[in-house]
Amino acid sequence: MLASVRSAVLVGVDAHPVHVEVHVASHGLPAYNLVGLPDAAVREARERVRAAILSSGLEWPQRRITVNLAPSGLRKTGAGLDLPAALGVLAANGALPETVLEGVGVIGELGLDGSIRSVPGTLVLVDALRQAGATSVLIPMGNAAEAALVGGVRILPCRSLAETRACLKDESPWPDPPSQPAEPTATTPHTPDAPVVELGDVRGLPGARRALEVAVAGGHHLLLVGPPGAGKTLLAQCLPSILPPLTDDEALEVTKIHSAAGHPVGGALLRSRPFRAPHHTASAAALVGGGSGRPRPGEATLAHRGALFLDELGEFTPRVLDALRQPLEERVVRISRQHSALTFPADFLLVASTNPCPCGLGPPGCTCNEALRARYRRRLSGPLVDRFDLRVAVGTAPPDAALGPPSAEVAARVAQAVTRQRARYRNAAWRRNAAVPAGALLSGIPLSEEVDRILSEAARRRQWSGRGLAGVRRVARTLADLDDTDDVTVGHVLLAAGMREDVLA
Repeated sequence: MLASVRSAVLVGVDAHPVHVEVHVASHGLPAYNLVGLPDAAVREARERVRAAILSSGLEWPQRRITVNLAPSGLRKTGAGLDLPAALGVLAANGALPETVLEGVGVIGELGLDGSIRSVPGTLVLVDALRQAGATSVLIPMGNAAEAALVGGVRILPCRSLAETRACLKDESPWPDPPSQPAEPTATTPHTPDAPVVELGDVRGLPGARRALEVAVAGGHHLLLVGPPGAGKTLLAQCLPSILPPLTDDEALEVTKIHSAAGHPVGGALLRSRPFRAPHHTASAAALVGGGSGRPRPGEATLAHRGALFLDELGEFTPRVLDALRQPLEERVVRISRQHSALTFPADFLLVASTNPCPCGLGPPGCTCNEALRARYRRRLSGPLVDRFDLRVAVGTAPPDAALGPPSAEVAARVAQAVTRQRARYRNAAWRRNAAVPAGALLSGIPLSEEVDRILSEAARRRQWSGRGLAGVRRVARTLADLDDTDDVTVGHVLLAAGMREDVLA
């Protein structure tokens, strides 16, 4: 007999529908053959499925069983196909009416005792099954709260294979999903153990504070350079306190990414923007994604719609840092393999900090020779540094320096500037000043004749690249938004130019 069960698998941060076709032959030697480009975890399902069926008190057919995962050209990864395969075997062997699986998507990993375990990426998988036409989805009980975030489909939670069979045959009712609070609180996708600092607790550093505010308001990448203890890391840890909240579309997008990455999501969308701070020993795959087997999203994708903080930028491997050049420009990560090509979203704000030289003191008290300084500067390639619209030198503040404005005050100004940008670009493909493409600068960020002349003179005098000139223009537009004005003035341009210092010269 033949049975077919709907399911889905993760490919990067997206999900693709899969049909698990099971054929139980009426003759031939007993065997279990799995075809359709399965990975090691899927191939090992043979033993899990057999043990789970026997542990549930059901009969394992001593016949030739063939399981096909269609489409055959798509590599299947993960253990989420265990439950579909088991239900397919039961249906093909007559232990389940095949009609009960019509229009039902199935996802779940099996334990040897017949229990059904949670799988990563449930939100993405359920949404893919809904789009493929499934009217209900059978999922592990532990994923019920996350799956409930997908509307338009009935969620059927289950705890064990025996219970699932009984429910499908209407011998018992479906169990109730775990109770959720009346107003679920969205979790925050911050880096674990990364403290969130109140901006009002930082003393001094008015120029760096202003640069941080401009970076968040317009989405401009920021490089902070200064001696140890100047407050670079402390300022960056204030970022989450002034980041604007996610919109509904952005919240769903971010939640799907973190679900596909296997991070706990719970029963509510993520409403706070991600703040990721990987260590400087991170590999290229950890930073931008990839890896052997199923390519996984890296920190650049996990920081999508949020901020990525790279502390001690000069200690990162140059090859790892240069892997960020393309994502910073295109706001996506493209990963090519022999049999596949994936695109991960990577629209994030990059904030980085570094010392001016190996000893950290910088001029005039630097103790490094010229060779050491040159070697240190070479770790940061010119094309990478050029992608920072804001480059600010951070000096040591005196102990009695005044405290700055609180985070709530700065966050209000940032939110007002972001609202202005969204209204301005409501009919465009971009929403922030930093994302205005080069071809739309003249129409998207118009300047008066005098302002344009001064900007051009500054570009010639300081020998900015075309990217650098465009970056200063975008920053000037953000400064005008923070001042709640439609016109970019000479003062805005001069201030934007002053925030693009030659900090590594």
